[in-house]
Amino acid sequence: MSRIWLINPYSSTPATGMGGRHHYLAKELARLGHDVTLVASRRHHLLRQDVDTDKLPAEEIVDGYRFVRIDVPRYSNAHDKRRILAWFVFAARLLQLRRRLGEKPDAVLYSSPHPIGYLAAERLARGYGARLVFEVRDIWPLTLVEVGGYSPRHPFIRVLQWIEDRAYKHSDKVVSNLEGASGHMVSRGMDGSKFTWVSNGIALNEVATPEALPAEFASQIPIGGLRIAYTGTLGAANALPTLLDAAALLHDLPDVHFILVGQGGERVLLENKRDELHLNNVHFLNGVPKRQVQSVLGACDACYIGWINSPLYQWGIAANKIPEYLVSGRPVIHSFSGGCDPIVKFDCGITVAAGDPHALAKAIRVIHAMPEASRRRMGENGRKAALEHYDYAMLARRMEQVLVE
Repeated sequence: MSRIWLINPYSSTPATGMGGRHHYLAKELARLGHDVTLVASRRHHLLRQDVDTDKLPAEEIVDGYRFVRIDVPRYSNAHDKRRILAWFVFAARLLQLRRRLGEKPDAVLYSSPHPIGYLAAERLARGYGARLVFEVRDIWPLTLVEVGGYSPRHPFIRVLQWIEDRAYKHSDKVVSNLEGASGHMVSRGMDGSKFTWVSNGIALNEVATPEALPAEFASQIPIGGLRIAYTGTLGAANALPTLLDAAALLHDLPDVHFILVGQGGERVLLENKRDELHLNNVHFLNGVPKRQVQSVLGACDACYIGWINSPLYQWGIAANKIPEYLVSGRPVIHSFSGGCDPIVKFDCGITVAAGDPHALAKAIRVIHAMPEASRRRMGENGRKAALEHYDYAMLARRMEQVLVE
């Protein structure tokens, strides 16, 4: 049995947010017999809006592991500049864990998206003589440069770059949910032997018995035709304008319906675009709890996921919705130009170039004309891949090998 600290500023429990990667890894590592602590910020933009963060306990036991919250300043959304202040406060207060928890860890994992807290995690691990693991979920600062438009010469970007390079050099192991990320990491000076890919996954026990949709919600999903579902954040990075442009090219197929389920900063803009294009085949539905996502997908015939066209994605992708889509047994329509494409790898759908509505519309026509048996075969390929490669119980055993030797 090892004592493991997992540090992710944006972690949550199923009661406060999506739960997500580190909740499930912590839960499964605890089941494997380890003493696991997951450390997160008390306040962040990925928590549900109805959660009163002031009333959340400083520590609690969740599914066999300990969840520890660190106080940080409040900020309103992902683009609030106070979010950066929260990064630095979180990093500074990480150093108090030694006194607060009163125990010696055997392994410390620090997970980005932002790397600021890595420096504190490194100091903790070295002070304890613990194994230090750096986990990369978003490649920073490359993401800020390629997607955010920041100059590599910006002083803050230079600081982030120094931290990233230091983490690759000084960590004992490096993990990423991006399958091809080692190529970038080696280019920044990492020893390639340090790298392990641990993808995002699914909790099979949860998706096996999805919760039924409320009747009012279910009645908004059209009956019959080809129903293409998108579930998740309606944000700029999800290439949903491309989907609407493709929908506009399919007026001759009135039985093709696009079901967009979720909230996000782009929803109003997307609804306006739908109205401007006079799209009667695009339906916006409010988001559903995670336990109902499979019921949404089961009520549809195919799934859509898209990306902007960026060199950032040459290293792979790790959207949580990919394993959710795969396990649904529905073919996936993928608008993507990048590396390590799971849809191609597992032959479970059709991939077209990112940002190309004509290619996307053509793919939808192919799925529409496809015999039901062929669609079913694609969906079964995806479900088989989900069961074999994306089960969090299996992924936790891979992570265990990284954390404990």
